Amino acid sequence: MNEKIIDREELAERILDIIIAESKFDRSRITSDATLESLDVQSIDIVMILMAIEEKFGIYIPIDGAIAEAKNLNSFIQSVADHISRAHD
Repeated sequence: MNEKIIDREELAERILDIIIAESKFDRSRITSDATLESLDVQSIDIVMILMAIEEKFGIYIPIDGAIAEAKNLNSFIQSVADHISRAHD
């Protein structure tokens, strides 16, 4: 199902909701410097997260470039949001 693209903050929140649902960590563990590694998100979790995002937004997101190089949770979310925004322009 294609989701209507909303403002950047809401988009980031939706992406975070998917990350939490797929990786099953507690939202209270999120800090400004949290990394996927510090949250115990494994590479298979990242694949599942991206598949869920792709399904929700009706796009393909390759694991390369800024997404693969994301150093923390925020940069990962922003990279995914950038990809979604470009796909829906």
